[in-house]
Amino acid sequence: MLSFIWSLIVGGVLGAIAGAILGRDVPGGVVGNIIVGFIGSWVGTMLLGNFGPVIGGFPIISALIGAIICIAIYSFIAKRMA
Repeated sequence: MLSFIWSLIVGGVLGAIAGAILGRDVPGGVVGNIIVGFIGSWVGTMLLGNFGPVIGGFPIISALIGAIICIAIYSFIAKRMA
């Protein structure tokens, strides 16, 4: 149970950092940041493998790069739909 909570915290922080790097807000606040962190971790791991230190089950560098990619794609799609 504690590892699940730790994963949620790390996923949220990764999503928030990725949003701050790009200067874009993630819709949904904290929940959106957690979702972007989880999806970004998956995308980054698929692209780069387990690169960097692993905290809470997330390879930090891969997950951060994946989260940045996810937010950039979301921003592009949202801009096109508006």
